[in-house]
Amino acid sequence: MARVEGKHDGRPIVLFLCVHNAGRSQMALGFFQELAGEHAVAWSGGSEFAAEINPAAVASMAERGIDISREFPKPWTEEIVRAADVVVTMGCGDACPVYPGKRYLDWELDDPAGLPVEDVRPIRDEIERRVRALLTDLGVPAA
Repeated sequence: MARVEGKHDGRPIVLFLCVHNAGRSQMALGFFQELAGEHAVAWSGGSEFAAEINPAAVASMAERGIDISREFPKPWTEEIVRAADVVVTMGCGDACPVYPGKRYLDWELDDPAGLPVEDVRPIRDEIERRVRALLTDLGVPAA
């Protein structure tokens, strides 16, 4: 996981959260890192993190030239949530942490768990659209 010190250098920090940290949040992280480059920092986590990333999510992202195969599901920590400027939740409901003063976005997206690649593609494309809009909102130039 990236160092928490990122916030001190002026770059926005975005945290993507979902239940298993195996599909939606990993795809969002992949797009964010690819598009933001060094202009922003992103992390991801899950409340009940899975054993591995969804293979269909990995395959659908590879189709877009983004390799998330080396990522792995991980839990969020209080320190990471507190360090984030924006927390994007995706289907984790009450399990997602809520801290006063944080900016929260709740992205309602279908869960790609157990779906074939062809059914993950529309979810992937919607995540990309939302990540691009978030970058614009944050004033971060997208690659």
